[in-house]
Amino acid sequence: MKKLASLVLVSALGGIITLSAYKFFIEKESTSAVTQTEETSNFLPTSNTITNAYNIAESPDFVEAAEKTVHAVVHVKNTATVSGPTTLQDLMFGRSSQRTQVGTGSGVIISPDGYIITNNHVINGASQISITTNDNNIYEAELIGTDKKTDIALLKINAQDDLPFIRFGDSDQAKIGEWVLAVGNPFNLTSTVTAGIISAKSRDLTGQNYQSFLQTDAAVNPGNSGGALVNANGDLVGINTAISSQTGSYIGYSFAVPSNIARKVVEDIMEFGNVQNGILGVSGISLNSKYAEEFGVSTSEGFYVSDVEEDSGADAAGIAKGDVIKKLDDIEISKFADLKGYLSTKRPNDIVHVTLLRDNEDLEIVPVTLIKNQTAVLPIVGRVKNANEKDLKKFKLSKGIKISELNPRYARNWKSNGIEEGSIITAINDNDVNDVDTAKKIIENKAYNEPLKFEIINKHGDKETVYWR
Repeated sequence: MKKLASLVLVSALGGIITLSAYKFFIEKESTSAVTQTEETSNFLPTSNTITNAYNIAESPDFVEAAEKTVHAVVHVKNTATVSGPTTLQDLMFGRSSQRTQVGTGSGVIISPDGYIITNNHVINGASQISITTNDNNIYEAELIGTDKKTDIALLKINAQDDLPFIRFGDSDQAKIGEWVLAVGNPFNLTSTVTAGIISAKSRDLTGQNYQSFLQTDAAVNPGNSGGALVNANGDLVGINTAISSQTGSYIGYSFAVPSNIARKVVEDIMEFGNVQNGILGVSGISLNSKYAEEFGVSTSEGFYVSDVEEDSGADAAGIAKGDVIKKLDDIEISKFADLKGYLSTKRPNDIVHVTLLRDNEDLEIVPVTLIKNQTAVLPIVGRVKNANEKDLKKFKLSKGIKISELNPRYARNWKSNGIEEGSIITAINDNDVNDVDTAKKIIENKAYNEPLKFEIINKHGDKETVYWR
């Protein structure tokens, strides 16, 4: 018994000694190793902040905006007479069959006396336009004017009482992420309201840098064209115009003409009968990192000036090749669509303050007086511009436009007749030409099969008459 107790005592004592040795020598080293591992951790920084969702009281409320706008958006019906398929009888009797074609879209009442804005493509070619208001009254509409470039048209109806209308908002102040409503008549479903946000600004869908749309994800479908894009206050910030889709229906992207451009177009039509465009007088390219390195500039955003038009406002203000336009007034310019969009709201003789980066030094602000368009591209001829006093005096002329760049395809033919850059076109189809706008109208209004007749003073001062078919 004593022997057994001695064994138990010795075993317990051995366990205590072993445990003490482990705690003293081994566990201490292990603790040190763990500490070092924590110091060399490769975890990425992570935010554990909880994002609070909107509660019901904070959610955007579109009820008031919808109520303010839905009665001012109308259904537009376009009736056109078009050529039908040619039949055997048509060929035998030398006739062409006609048929009636009906198109529909939307429009926005912008004044209590019945002025309505819509898209040009909604009413293009119409022989008759009818308007149905939200209270089911039907009116015949008069076409006041259109602008194909911005796809805007102005209509007028006559009602006995004042009509509900939507006030223009300031599209320049619209923010990406701001809530908007699209109001229109998709698929002939009247008074349809959808909601979304402004996804982007200054969008160009052509790749030719002459559009500057607002992009939104509010659902827009065929029939919405010409309808209203309004902000949460019910103010008009755009005219719904296009969708980007392979199916022809909404897939998440829609585009609207900004309200500042639309308002300027209709005001010009009402006052002048056509659109008055103010021209800055520069050409160039939108910057990115590649072009910034190529041109040796210190910024990858802005519009790089590669050429300045002679006698333009930019020329008079001292803007030169190599300058980078960063702002027009308070509008940031990161690409050409920004510049084009803002200038589309301006008229000749308006003054804009241009912020320039010059020689990679401090920004410089110069005032520029915009001018009327001085150049145009004429078929067969090439680029022409309004002749100044010096150009006309050289040939003792009182009118005409100057050829500044011949069409490369026909340049050899022109030069064989002594007609080069600097020659003066004085008449087209027996109509005097005073400026480029007159020349464009003469050509646009000629019959399809009518030849072109140019009267030109060549480089020797001799008059040449040239016919083209």
